[in-house]
Amino acid sequence: MGVLSNFQNIFRVPELKNRVLFTLALLIVYRIGGHIPTPGINGEELSKFLAESGAGALMGFFDMFSGGALSRVTIFALGIMPYISASIIFQLLTVVIPAIGKLAKEGEAGRKKITRYTRYATVVIAAIQSLGISVGLESMAGGAFIQSPGWSFRLLTMITLTSGTAFIMWLGEQITERGIGNGISLVIFAGIVAQLPNAVISTFQLLKAGGLSIFFVIFLLAMMVAVIGVIIFIERGQRKIPVQYAKRLVGRKIYGGQSTHLPLKVNTSGVIPPIFASSIIMFPATIAGFIAIPWVQGIAKQLSPGTIFYTMLYVSMIFFFAYFYTAIVFNPVDIADNLKKYGGYIPGIRPGQKTSEYIYRVMSRLTFVGAVYLAVVCIIPEILISRFNVPFYFGGTSLLIVVGVALDTVSQIESHLVTRSYEGFLKKGRIKGRRG
Repeated sequence: MGVLSNFQNIFRVPELKNRVLFTLALLIVYRIGGHIPTPGINGEELSKFLAESGAGALMGFFDMFSGGALSRVTIFALGIMPYISASIIFQLLTVVIPAIGKLAKEGEAGRKKITRYTRYATVVIAAIQSLGISVGLESMAGGAFIQSPGWSFRLLTMITLTSGTAFIMWLGEQITERGIGNGISLVIFAGIVAQLPNAVISTFQLLKAGGLSIFFVIFLLAMMVAVIGVIIFIERGQRKIPVQYAKRLVGRKIYGGQSTHLPLKVNTSGVIPPIFASSIIMFPATIAGFIAIPWVQGIAKQLSPGTIFYTMLYVSMIFFFAYFYTAIVFNPVDIADNLKKYGGYIPGIRPGQKTSEYIYRVMSRLTFVGAVYLAVVCIIPEILISRFNVPFYFGGTSLLIVVGVALDTVSQIESHLVTRSYEGFLKKGRIKGRRG
């Protein structure tokens, strides 16, 4: 009853109710679009061919982010990944190119310009990927799935898939502005969760047919529960640095003198590193999966979960983006300057540069721990699942994204409820917010 009453509180706040309903409506639109076939392609026959040839299994990881739209080649086949790739490019350019870095520091006006450039880059990336998919489809089984092969089909596919990605990008931005939670993350969340019913059905069918043992299914469920528990524990973990404020005399009153702490999250980057790493790997692998050439298919196999090359590449990118994204959102120099400005200091550490160096050193160690945690959660379950030939893809990466996005969304709903004096989802305290 307590949880039910907490959900009822959502609909007692008109603004929050409208935001939640708006978000659900756009996610439903996204899922409907994931079943609209691309013109000129026999999607059912193509799915059968991919399943029989084994290519569908290779694309299981990438198909997860589009909610199954990639293997069916629907209008949302490319999903939101081109937008994420474009975002990665411009975040890297803010460090490499001074002009773009200057734009990022110009406040809202500069961010709007970067957002506009990111949208343009998204269209270009989506067009390149859709062209590769159309050429690959023509080469598959002699183009048996294509009604009218040629440049007319390629251009139609490019326009359709690129428009689909642009529309998903618009949906995500609308959810962020007028809904609840991060729109882009919720789109990925919806794509992963949408495949859960099919995964459960296929598991029960294999269990009934004797393809899986009951003990392995229990082991799989226990592993997922354990991973979810670890994710929640680490995502809420903080390192609290004690901060003391000196007493100040203002007029006849004395201010300050209190003790507080500076909370530093163990995983400041959230789910950004695995999403960014997946997007980078997905760019060439998406095209390679549709091209029926032996050496290209060999590249696609090396980029599939479970291989040594994929594991090393994925872990390296997770570490890189964990440090890179933390460096973007966390500035020790600004924090040290603000502490000094308001009379705050860390006991035993000299204010100013020494404080920033100390905070940077602590944050670097926490980021390393966070990166190790992300790599273990994303890689170990996927290796175990690939070794035992599980009939669906639902490894550590998907669990991390689902749980992380769910925590973010619930945290935002919690904030809306608490600010309006309603009881939130957790009676013993609010969910600690996360960045990313």
